[in-house]
Amino acid sequence: MMAIVDYGAGNIASVERALRACGAECRVTSLPDEVRGAAKIVLPGVGNFAATQELARSGLRQTILERVAVGVPFLGICVGMQWMLEGSHEAPGVAGAGWLAGHCERFPHNAKCPHVGWNQLAKVRESRLLAGVEDNAFVYFTHSYFVAAGAGDVARTDYSVVLSSAVERENIFGVQFHPEKSGDVGLKILRNFLAI
Repeated sequence: MMAIVDYGAGNIASVERALRACGAECRVTSLPDEVRGAAKIVLPGVGNFAATQELARSGLRQTILERVAVGVPFLGICVGMQWMLEGSHEAPGVAGAGWLAGHCERFPHNAKCPHVGWNQLAKVRESRLLAGVEDNAFVYFTHSYFVAAGAGDVARTDYSVVLSSAVERENIFGVQFHPEKSGDVGLKILRNFLAI
């Protein structure tokens, strides 16, 4: 069973529908015990990074950290990927997981913000998450803060800055875009995660 973590940050239903369409057995949950028993963990999210405070308040943060530490595959989507960093300038003082170094930043003033719509994934290296996805495939984004390009990247996207659009390291995976809104390419990425 896969746990889709519900911490009140939206788009849960569309993520669940997409995963079920890919053949996943999944459960939307806000209970640490259910996350503790899951074979995979998905952390979706839209909106302000401050919403991730609920993870700590509810006990979900510690449960996720413990499960990932023992090798359970984790996929962060949009704010869920941003949570993989130390934090975000959007919500100073709210801690992320700290799996990736640094903090999310707001797009510069010369960029239309938020970044909404279709943009390309420039693959940086081969990965399990993006296996079979063509280089420069289009996916759907909607965000105002971004993860700067870094060592864990498997794909990057150019939007006034070069940002990290997909990361992979051991059993942690993240996508800044919304695979559940990215058509066949997004479903392929979700199927890849299910196969890991």
